[in-house]
Amino acid sequence: MAHRSARELALAALRDWRTSEKFADAILARLLSSSDLSGPDRAFATELFYGILRNLILIDFWIGELRSGRLDDNARDLLRLGFYQLFFLETPEHAAVYETVALAGPRARALINGILRNAVRTKDPLRGAAKMQTLSVQTSHPQFLIDRWTRNFSAENTAALCEWNNRPAPIYARINRLRISTPEFLSKYPKTEPIPARQNFVRLTNIPTEALAEGHCYIQDPSTAAVCELLEPKAGEYVLDACAAPGGKTGHLAELMENRGSVVACDRDPQRIRTLQENLERLGVEIARFVEHDWATGEPPVSLAGSSGFDRILVDAPCSNTGVMRRRVDLRWRLRPKDFSRMPEEQLRILRAVIPLLKIGGTLVYSTCSIEPEENQDLIRAASREFPFLSLMEEIAWLPFRDGFDGAYGAKLVRVQ
Repeated sequence: MAHRSARELALAALRDWRTSEKFADAILARLLSSSDLSGPDRAFATELFYGILRNLILIDFWIGELRSGRLDDNARDLLRLGFYQLFFLETPEHAAVYETVALAGPRARALINGILRNAVRTKDPLRGAAKMQTLSVQTSHPQFLIDRWTRNFSAENTAALCEWNNRPAPIYARINRLRISTPEFLSKYPKTEPIPARQNFVRLTNIPTEALAEGHCYIQDPSTAAVCELLEPKAGEYVLDACAAPGGKTGHLAELMENRGSVVACDRDPQRIRTLQENLERLGVEIARFVEHDWATGEPPVSLAGSSGFDRILVDAPCSNTGVMRRRVDLRWRLRPKDFSRMPEEQLRILRAVIPLLKIGGTLVYSTCSIEPEENQDLIRAASREFPFLSLMEEIAWLPFRDGFDGAYGAKLVRVQ
């Protein structure tokens, strides 16, 4: 169904998200693909949907201050839509109230109208009440995440991390030097902003459609480059990217190898393999071979069973993604405490399947976009005990509140026998 307005599309996205297990980006992409909304309206719908999810607990707190009685889910979604406009976007009050009430059914209109108009009258007291609440309410993060981060990083850093997660994520891109040099890129796309500390990365104000289509760049955060550089692949080597899709790190590995040698790019999902292949072709990667395989089975793929061993292996493992929470705005609501024991078990299974494919003297880099010790330092300690022939050479960790980029972790291990 085509939605007539940005608010209507955002409301449909909220209801789909609430009633399914799908992630927000997939829901929004599906709705926008079938929409004929203008560019500004599509951007407004995105802002509404993502903004509400970033501030869900706080918005519901304010709703609860004005409505103590029962409230059905559809009415709550409408109020979330209205409160976000009033308290975060500073939308003119008449527009925020009128347009939101117009989306309500006949029975709910009076209720929605009354609560929103009451919110207009009591904005300052409501904001004051919010400042007296816990960090969980003020920043809309589940309490179990607040508790674990406070233990791991301190209360001050946890507050900074929560604030970071609620900022809209900037757009970064890696210049693809298989297609274009850095000076040529900056000359051809002058609206891009170079990052002094990462010379092959730029910051963007908009998605660079032309540059992406030409394979001149790839959208990714600078923190992702660190693990590729930690692996240090050389031209002519035999390299495995065990969890390759959608291809950003694979493309970077091929660039570092000057498109000479061989990269085996694996993923477990056929559709992700297709996306991986399309992305690498656009980037001009000529040395990739694609293998569909699920390492969590604990076994290597049959096609690699007779391999003489890889010079270098990158295991960019599935993880909780807590380092990229500002980019995955609803992740905080999908995570559960049990995930922090479940994920390391899967990550260790993948390592057990991959390690036998590393030749003596070869290098393996394990990486995640998690900031959780169970998935990072603790897991590498466990792997080192289980595989004493691996020598830990170096670890890197990016923390958003400290380093100013997405969170990431990498460990470099060398097989000594």
